[in-house]
Amino acid sequence: MASPLTSLVNDDRKYQTSFQLFLERSSEHQCMRDFIHNKLPDMLSSIGDGKSHLNVIGVGSGAGEIDLEMLSELHKRHPEVTVDNEVVEPSSQQLHNYKVLVSQKPELNYIKFTWNKMTASEFEEHWKQTKMTKKADFIHMIQMLYYVKDPGATISFFQSLLNKNGKLIIILVSEKSGWGKLWRKYRNQLCNTEISQCVTAGDIKSFLDSKGVSYQSFDLPSQMDITECFIEGDEKGELLLDFLTEVLDFSKTASQELKAGVLELLRHPDCSVGSEGRVIFNNNLGVIVIDKTT
Repeated sequence: MASPLTSLVNDDRKYQTSFQLFLERSSEHQCMRDFIHNKLPDMLSSIGDGKSHLNVIGVGSGAGEIDLEMLSELHKRHPEVTVDNEVVEPSSQQLHNYKVLVSQKPELNYIKFTWNKMTASEFEEHWKQTKMTKKADFIHMIQMLYYVKDPGATISFFQSLLNKNGKLIIILVSEKSGWGKLWRKYRNQLCNTEISQCVTAGDIKSFLDSKGVSYQSFDLPSQMDITECFIEGDEKGELLLDFLTEVLDFSKTASQELKAGVLELLRHPDCSVGSEGRVIFNNNLGVIVIDKTT
């Protein structure tokens, strides 16, 4: 049953504001960068198979900071190659930010950007309707499988687009993170399945195991300062709570019982640790790397 609460993604401006605060308070992007610079290059070595042109799809690309880090590593591994980069992002503001970022980097002239203001599901429908036959050498889906109705079907579709030696990289919250604990207990109350899924890397690995799909997986340690969430009426705390629960105006619209239960769990050692008077939430991520279907 879908949650009666309003999903945060219904208010894009509020979502983007809370997301930016989340990035400021967490080590999310830093742990991704560590993975991109230390683990990803070896994976990118095998793609392309000597071709002079590579096709890349970024699904849920946001403002592009992490995308461009990955494209930089791809360029280092294949410096003579040109790239066609399909950007899939439903937020007008995020797409605008991405375009501004690209305009500031003339060294990206080896990349042709195609901007798709659409969700992953809309992109899939568009791809099928136009009978596209192009294959992708590298696809990445970062923190976006929460926003499709059927994460497994979405993975299967994008995996089917991979070229020989292609790679699909998925990044989600870890099942061992505070998010995993929160969703395990309050999935029914918080998750509006018409819009968002409380899905973790563990759920995706279970799906892939059930289909006999082989993959590599990595854990990325990450944390987030959520101290203000426990200060009644604190503006930043309210935004962080909205982001953590994916609920618009959570403190104002959730029942007192649900709010008290969520705050208690967020502070519990299963989700957070205390450090120098701060409450530090476990924001660990999981990375899943899938090859082309054999």
